[in-house]
Amino acid sequence: MAKIPHLDGDVCIGCETCTRISPKVFHMVSEHKAAILDPTGDTIEKIEEAMDNCPVACITWEE
Repeated sequence: MAKIPHLDGDVCIGCETCTRISPKVFHMVSEHKAAILDPTGDTIEKIEEAMDNCPVACITWEE
């Protein structure tokens, strides 16, 4: 089964780190919130880089 990223919009602070690292997967939906655009749009490594750099750790793998 493929890994699918999940972004908790309630925790997201809109820092845009994920959108800079992996713009094919993450996009801004408002000034203060990011969301998943295409969960399979980038490599697992790039998605994990976005996860590792998120200052509030709101990106996880969906179970």
